[in-house]
Amino acid sequence: MAESARSLTDLFGMLGNRRAAEARPAAESAPAPAPEVSHPTKALQKFLGCLQNRERPVLVDLGPVVGSNVNFFGEQLGCRIRVEDIASDIETHLKGGKADQLPAFFAKRFTQPPGSVDGILCWDVFDYLDKAAAQTLASALITLLKPDGVLLGFFSTAEVREPLYTKYVVVDPLHLKYRTYPASRPRQRALLNGDIIRMFGGLRVSDSFLMKSHVREMLFRKNPT
Repeated sequence: MAESARSLTDLFGMLGNRRAAEARPAAESAPAPAPEVSHPTKALQKFLGCLQNRERPVLVDLGPVVGSNVNFFGEQLGCRIRVEDIASDIETHLKGGKADQLPAFFAKRFTQPPGSVDGILCWDVFDYLDKAAAQTLASALITLLKPDGVLLGFFSTAEVREPLYTKYVVVDPLHLKYRTYPASRPRQRALLNGDIIRMFGGLRVSDSFLMKSHVREMLFRKNPT
């Protein structure tokens, strides 16, 4: 009886080992996650070039906090940077059923004194705003800029209906990674070039690039006094 029990135990052990061996190659052959793709940017290098000769420039970043971006701009410019997460503001208003209050909110959103900021990174936040909210935000940012200050904005040229925000992660001055995360509503509309220029009346277009990623990168400068 003891020998029979041992034989059965050995048999089950052999079967278990065989199943494990058969399962292992399948697990090992599972496809690896696709690597993140970096996208070229032309305007970011121009933005940096406008600020590199300034002593401790002040930057405002309208995207969510990205630690590596804060480090990047600090190393490149020796700047002071303040992150103002506009997407979070949009989400708060949408979820509270107060989207119509965004213009009034943006009119008082920033606490920095007028004319105190050297550079503003807008990324693509304007794609998620209706006309009234976008115009109020643009006007507030123009007020923040110092004379000869610079503003970088991205504007989608494609009609994207997925409710997703994009987090822009700087790889180097010529490349960005795009990371998406959920939004309560999709981009509102693809802005025409003339609409963008009128929205930022008071600033002049320094550079404009239409990228293969269907993003228009635009660099604006405020006139010097």
